Amino acid sequence: MIPGVIALVAGVVLGVWLDPTVPIWLQPYLPIAVIAALDALFGGVRARLDGIFDAKVFVVSFVSNVVIAALIVFLGDKLGVGAQLSTAVVVVLGIRIFGNAAAIRRHVFKA
Repeated sequence: MIPGVIALVAGVVLGVWLDPTVPIWLQPYLPIAVIAALDALFGGVRARLDGIFDAKVFVVSFVSNVVIAALIVFLGDKLGVGAQLSTAVVVVLGIRIFGNAAAIRRHVFKA
C-alpha cells in the first residue's frame, strides 16, 4: 500500500514539475482513458477490500479498459459519431465506478 501511495505522490509531483503536453491527435482519447483507468482503480480497491485482489487481474483490467475505451472512441471518430460513443463509454464506466465506490463505502463504513 505504501509503495503505491509513494508512486502516486511522485507521479503527481513529476506531472506538475514537468508540465507535459498532450499531442492534439491524442486529446480526444485522454479523458476516456482516464475514466477507464479510474474504473480499474476503483475495481482494484473494491477487490482488495473484498479480499480477492489479484495484481495480474488488476494490471490486465487496467490496460484492457484503457485500450478498449480508446478503441471505441477511435472507431466512433472514424464513423463520425465520436461524441456519442464517448458519452456512452463515460456513462457505462461511470456506472461501474459509482457501483464500486458504493461497495467500497459499504465496506469501509459498514453502511
